[in-house]
Parts: sequence; structure tokens; C-alpha cells
Amino acid sequence: MHQSLIDPNDPLERQNEKLLKIAAALMRRVEESTDATGAAYAQFQRAAMLEEEVRARTHDLERALDLLNDSNARLAEANRETEAARSNLANAIETVREGFALFNLDEDLVMCNSRFGMHMPDIQDKLLPGLRFFDYVALVSQSEYLSLPENETAQDWVTQRMARHADDHVVFNVRLTGNRWIQVSEHRTPDGGTVILQTDVSDIMRIERQERDRLLDDQARLIRATLEHIDQGVCIFDKKQRLVGWNNRASELLAIPTAEFRMGSQFSSIFKRLGSNIRFEGGATSAEFLAWIDSSTERSPLNLQIHSGRSKILSVFAQEMPDRGFVISFTDITDETKSAKALVEAKELLEHRVEARTEELADALKDAERANASKSRFVAAASHDLLQPLSAAKLYVAALGRGLDEMDARAVSEKAESALNSVEHILEALLDISKLDSGRASVHESAVPLGELFTQLGDAFRPVAQAKGLEFHLVPTSIVVRSDASYLRRILQNLVSNAIRYTETGRVLVGVRRRGKAVSIEVHDTGIGISEDQQEIVFHEFQRLHSDASAAEGMGLGLAIVERACGLLNHPIRLQSRVGQGTAFSVTVPLMPSAPAVQGGKEAGNASGAAIAQSTIALLIENDGDLRNALTMTMESWGVHVIECAGEEQAASLLREIEIQPDLIIADYQLDNARSGVDAIQNLTAEFGSVPACVISANRSEDLDKACALNGFTLIRKPIDTQKLMSFLQDCRGGALVSTDA
Repeated sequence: MHQSLIDPNDPLERQNEKLLKIAAALMRRVEESTDATGAAYAQFQRAAMLEEEVRARTHDLERALDLLNDSNARLAEANRETEAARSNLANAIETVREGFALFNLDEDLVMCNSRFGMHMPDIQDKLLPGLRFFDYVALVSQSEYLSLPENETAQDWVTQRMARHADDHVVFNVRLTGNRWIQVSEHRTPDGGTVILQTDVSDIMRIERQERDRLLDDQARLIRATLEHIDQGVCIFDKKQRLVGWNNRASELLAIPTAEFRMGSQFSSIFKRLGSNIRFEGGATSAEFLAWIDSSTERSPLNLQIHSGRSKILSVFAQEMPDRGFVISFTDITDETKSAKALVEAKELLEHRVEARTEELADALKDAERANASKSRFVAAASHDLLQPLSAAKLYVAALGRGLDEMDARAVSEKAESALNSVEHILEALLDISKLDSGRASVHESAVPLGELFTQLGDAFRPVAQAKGLEFHLVPTSIVVRSDASYLRRILQNLVSNAIRYTETGRVLVGVRRRGKAVSIEVHDTGIGISEDQQEIVFHEFQRLHSDASAAEGMGLGLAIVERACGLLNHPIRLQSRVGQGTAFSVTVPLMPSAPAVQGGKEAGNASGAAIAQSTIALLIENDGDLRNALTMTMESWGVHVIECAGEEQAASLLREIEIQPDLIIADYQLDNARSGVDAIQNLTAEFGSVPACVISANRSEDLDKACALNGFTLIRKPIDTQKLMSFLQDCRGGALVSTDA
């Protein structure tokens, strides 16, 4: 292996130096050598070759040095140009009026000018080359000169800023303290770096805000004028439920003085001001409305109706705004609602009229069918029931021609007359029914004194009843009713006649019961009674309880006439009966206005009673309607004028209105709304003067006994004893009992 004496890695100067030393050494050896064989020449030759090589290497070295010097000169020039460019760039960005910063691809700060970060002196000295972009953002977020929006933290600002940094080109404004603003423009360089420019836009923002405020003021005036010219009431609340806008129409519709609408008023105070003046309709409640107002989640539009005051109806529409505030509008829909209600009522009235007309037509058809059936029955009856008494009369008349003695002739004559009377009665009854069915019957309503009518009935039927051994009672009365005297007399005559005909033993009783603004004229008997399956058909023509009865005992037309006459007069008729125990017919007839109360009478079925002075006025306070009506009827049957009320307030209001002081007060102990009769009597006597008073109660407590005794009130326990009640009334007026036996 050949080993070189020269290390090619050495510099050229070192290699030349080694070659020179080698050449000199070889020359010395050649000169000193005395070898005759020619070794010296060979060495010389090698020395010459080495010298040539040294020369060549020296030349290369000199050329390399020249190249190196040239490169160094060019590098120095490039460095000078670079420094000049850097200086020019630094001078250029320094002259820029905006803050400037350059971050490289690795997000490190390369350079920035002195204006960069000048608006935040507390962090400006930390903005040095090598600063990471995220650290720069963190420094800005912590600066005391940064003005963060309400409810926004420094970390929130960092998150939003880094989100913007992800875009290639971003422009946004940053608010600083002291009402200053800088605009940040961020752009991406071709090599992936980032350039940031900061521009002070405080003056521009102030001018813009002034202009915007002016525009907002103009818009506010325009909106205000618009709100004042619309028919709806409007209230605007912010997200904290504070009033920020409204119009006068809202004050009118809600009946709240305009002075009470103030900027910043809480919704709760305004709603409380409404109080009981509003009522929610359609199933909506105030709780649901307040829950919508206080909801922390997104609120859907709400639409409902409320009643404001006595008759005003408002449509309420509430809607959430983008900033979580809300707007409530009120529209007066009273007229529309009334119109809609009127349309519904008109529709219902029309339907009722159609139904009524349909029923009338159906009734007319039924009457026509019944008339036809009646005619058919009449023909059938005439073939037997009518011809039978005629045949009998004919035979009786023929018998008279055979020379009977006077006694037999008188008997036959009486029988013939009876048969002919039966025919006459049947024909009269059929004529009455025909007249009633034809619709040609005329009604002449007038004041009918029942006392006179009862007297006529007594004169006509008392001998007939006595002949059968029956008791016949007519309860005296002075009540005056509104009816047709002729038809009402015919109705009662038929009822009394039937009662006597079908009663073998016992009695027949005719009396009157008061029913509010009407009376019930009742006919009671202790006869055979009518089975339930027969109670409907007894009002049909030719229906008799005893199918084997003779024509002289009736053709079964009396109740048919009664039913038709009652229908003509619009007097409801009612039948109650039990087989073997008797029958009761009742006809309801309206009272004549200003008709006097029952005088010296009694309810049907009573054998005796008592009367109080007619001028007695009793104030009755009873919250139970049935008991109130029963007490009123009972006391009015005794001749007492009753002012009936359900509670203390109604009683006081009525007494103030009519300006009459009652002679006595009767009050139930337990009234509505936890009120007591004792308190009611005390309050009323304190206002209208002291009068005798009575408390009725089912309460057996000693406290009630003591309270009544302390106040001097009479106490009557339930169930009420009428004798005790009558005694109290007599004690109050000093009246004496008057017998009313028939």
C-alpha cells in the first residue's frame, strides 16, 4: 500500500511547506551521495519532479487565495447591503404611524416598531423578539388598559382572540380604558408568518358613536311617534325586567296613571299595580304568565286574553327580544269579542228558533194526529157510548106511552131525562175538545180572585160530596192570580168532579201553595188512586178508570179537557197518585202583580194554622236556597212579608235600597265565607236600628247558647219547629192565633 508523504487535507500552504522541505532533503542527499551506480541522479530527478509539483501546487494555492479574497469581498458587500436593508426596513417600519409586528412561521416575534403596544405601557417592554404569539395575547388580556365587555373574563378574551388568529385575514376593534379604541389588522405572509398592525381609531369611533347616537335619537323619536300613533298598548322590558319603553295607550288600556310608568320600573311592580283589576281567560293563569316572564331558557311567543275592569277584554301578546328582554302588547278586542259573542248568540237563537219551530210543527202534527185519532175514537164512542143513552131515552119515552101510573111515569121520565142529560154532557164535552183542538179558542187573561172561585166550587160540589158521605175542604185564600176565569173554573170543576167521583170514603181537599211568583192550586183526594201505567193515558179522550161505568158517570173526557185547557193557558199540570191511597192534581198559575199574600189560609193538606199581622216585615238571611224558599213560603202563608237574602252584604244593600226597617230578623248561624248569623244581626241592627232577632242553627254548642243569650236573640234549633217559629213571630208583633179551619 502506497503511503503519501503529503496529507491532502492540509492547507495548500502546509502542503507546499512540506514539499519544499522534502525537496531540500533530497537535494542534500544527492550532493552527499558518492554512489557510482546512479542513485544520486535518480534522486535528483525525483527532486526536480517534486519541485515542479510544488510550483504547480503553489500556483493553485495562489489562485485559491485570490478566489477566497474575492468571495470575502463579495460577502462583506452582501453583509453591508443586508445591514443597510435591515436598517432601511427598521427605519421604514419605525416611520409607520401604526403599531407593527412580525411573527415568523414558528409564531415567534421577529421584530416590531416602537408604536406596537404603545397603548398598553404596562406590557410594552415585554414585547421583545422571540416572544411567542400566545404569550403576546396573554399579556394583552392581562393589561390594565384593556377594557373587557361586561360579564367577559380575560380567559374568554384570549379564547376569542386565538379563534380570530386562526383566520388568514382579520380586522377587529379593541376597546381600551379612557374611551379609546385601537383597530387590529392581522394578515398572513407568504411564508406563513403573521403581520399585525395596530391603528388608533378613537377619534373615528367617537365620531361614529356620536353619529350613531344621533341616528338612534332620531330612530327613538320616530319609534316613539309610531308607538303613540298605534292602537295597541306597548311595554318594552330589558333582560333584567326593567321598563325601557312604553306608550300612553298602554296606560289607557291597563288603567294605570301615566305618571306611574317610569324608566327602569320593574315588571313585578307594574304587574302588582294591576292587582285584581285583571282576570285571565281561556284557561290561562297569572302563574303561567309570570313563569314565562321569569323563564331562564328561550321563551316562545305567548298569546292570551285578559279581562280589564268590568267589561274590557284585552288580547295580550308577549315576545322575547334577542337580548333576552321582552315586549308585551295589549289590544282592545272588546268590540270584536262582543260581536263574535253576538254572532254566536244569534246563531244559537236562530238554532233555538228553528228547534222551537220544529217542535211547534211536530206538536202541530201530533195535535193533528191526535185530532184525527180523537175523531176516530169519537165515531167509535158514538156507536156505543153516545147511542146507548139515546137508545135508553127512546125506550123510556116509548114506555111513557103505554099508560103507566103517575109514580112509574115520573120514575121513567126522570130516567129518560138523565139519559138525555148524559147525551148533552157528552156533546158539550166533545164540542169543548173540538174547540180547543181547532186552535180557535180565545183566552182572556185577567185578575182572578181564588177566594171567589173557591166559594163557587164549594157551593157546587159540597152537596155532592156530602151526599156521598165525603169531607170536602176548601182552604180559604185571598190570592189573586193571572188567568182566564172561565177556563180556570172549568179546569177546577173537572178536577173536583173527578176527585168526588172516584173517592168512596175519606175527603177531598182543595188548597193553594205558593211557588215564588206563582201558586200551585191543588186538589187532593183519598180515592182509589191511579196506577203508574195509567197516569199517562188518563188525559186521553174516552179513558175511564172503570171501563164498566155507565155514560151517566162520565165519558172520560174531563181530564182531556183539563189537559188541553192547561196547555192553552200555559198552566203546567202535575199528577201524583198511589193506588188505594188517593190522587193529587196540581195546576201552576202565575200570581197577579202586586197580589196580596195568603190571608188566614193554610197550605193544602194542613187542617189548621195561624195568621200574623199582615204588616209584619221579616228579614230572612239564609244561604241555603231550598231552606230559604221553604221558610219564605211558610211565613208568607201566615201573612208575613218576607225579605229573603243569602248573606249579610246582600241584606244590607237591599235595606239601603228600599229604605225599609224590618220588624224582625231571622238569620242562619252558619253563613257563607265563614260569617255567622250572630255577627250579621249585630252589624245590621247597628246600622238600621234594633229589632227582635232569631238565630236558627243545627249547632248544639254552649258557646252559641251564651252568644244568643248575651245579645238577647231567640235560638231555634234545626230541624225547625214551625210552632216555635210562629211563637217567635207572634211575640215580636203581639199577634193572636186565628183559626183557619174550613
